[in-house]
Amino acid sequence: FKSFLCSAVHGMPYEDLVFVEVNKKNIGQLKVLNSAVFPVQYNDKFYVDLLKQPEDLTRLVYYGDVLVGAVCCRLEPNTQQNTLSKLYIMTLGVLNAYKRRGTGKKLLNYVLEDICKKYPNIDTVYLHVQVNNTVAIQFYEKNGFEVVDTIQGYYKKIEPPDCYVVKKLIGKNKTQTPE
Repeated sequence: FKSFLCSAVHGMPYEDLVFVEVNKKNIGQLKVLNSAVFPVQYNDKFYVDLLKQPEDLTRLVYYGDVLVGAVCCRLEPNTQQNTLSKLYIMTLGVLNAYKRRGTGKKLLNYVLEDICKKYPNIDTVYLHVQVNNTVAIQFYEKNGFEVVDTIQGYYKKIEPPDCYVVKKLIGKNKTQTPE
């Protein structure tokens, strides 16, 4: 089975990925995926809150019947400009076997293209990345994000506890210099 999975994944066509809304029936799958992908364990409130927000801010991505990745975002007010919003990527993760096959890029494109077009008042997309996660940092930098800050002690139960704030300016705002 393992060799079949590896050969199937290796030749995985990019267009065979299917995006699905998160709902009460599949939220348990997202919990399992997140526990496999992230060093942080999210509490039940995280998942309850996902179901309360606009459904297009969270997506699961399947390859066949296998959940291989997901992205969870939330809208936040931009405190510096009342008419604009920030989009915070709470999680964007892909199972190891499906990394480096375009899955993460497709999830990020969903955020930058679909969500940002639906909510044209978004001027900034940002997230937190653990300082030792060089693969994620390189991925986001390759996709136009910049490390703009370091937060000491951001994570409480993992080492290292520090994170980078990684940000991308969107739309009219991208002509400004990052803070």
